[in-house]
Amino acid sequence: MELFVENLTKQYPKKRALDNVSFSLNEGVYGLLGPNGAGKTTLVNIIAGILKPTSGKVLGDGEDIEVLDWKYRDVLGFQPQTPSLYKSFKADEFLRYMAAVKGLRLSRKELDIKVDGLLETVNLQEDGKRKIGEFSGGMRQRLGIAQALLNDPKLLLLDEPTAGLDPKERVRLRNVIATVALDKIVIWTTHIVSDVEFIARDILMLKDGQLIARGTPEQLVDSIRGKVFALPVAPSEVPRWQEKALVGNVQRRETDVLLRIVGDSCPGGKEINPDLEDVYLYYFRETAEEG
Repeated sequence: MELFVENLTKQYPKKRALDNVSFSLNEGVYGLLGPNGAGKTTLVNIIAGILKPTSGKVLGDGEDIEVLDWKYRDVLGFQPQTPSLYKSFKADEFLRYMAAVKGLRLSRKELDIKVDGLLETVNLQEDGKRKIGEFSGGMRQRLGIAQALLNDPKLLLLDEPTAGLDPKERVRLRNVIATVALDKIVIWTTHIVSDVEFIARDILMLKDGQLIARGTPEQLVDSIRGKVFALPVAPSEVPRWQEKALVGNVQRRETDVLLRIVGDSCPGGKEINPDLEDVYLYYFRETAEEG
């Protein structure tokens, strides 16, 4: 499958959430990276067919998704940022219910195999008979991904799936996505660099509703070479540098403090190799500085 996003704009009365966004994707994991309020959720909701754009269109294999209608929905899996899960349901009951909602035509035996397989895929095989209300946040997110995979989608949309999870659950969820994504287009929205750093084929960077950069993690890192510096300063100088520059890291040493400065220049600093965290800070530096 190929997904084409053509000149998408979404205008609200007081804000333009998306501004002429265009890109194309085929099979692989894509990170949609940007700060809160960048337009990520608006974009995936339009791709999911939940919102209509003010202008522009989304095409699946060259056809408008509004024309494709249910043919498109049949190949779509979507996990919203806050999935709606019924706490009184057991996990396997919930998946069977969602299979009926999605209109899957499976025999009871086929459905049992499907549900058991998905619970195993998301590492919940021992928890299928537990009520969802007993689940941790990470378990609920993994169950949400299982329901998104029920129809074996060609396009999987995940909106901030690691929000609120601890590092261990984040890694577990990332491994699940890497496992199921081999033959799908996966769009993963996040503002956490480590979510997509090691599994994304490409990263698309969205800022103020505009697509400002796209590339592999390596290409994006290369794009800011010469813009990350190590600067040793006296401890008393740290507050002044935090006010005048974008400081990515502060490392206290025996006699001084080593600052990691992200910016176009740094008098007295030594150029060092950037990483993807530096890329995020560089491209979204006004947001980072405001925060």
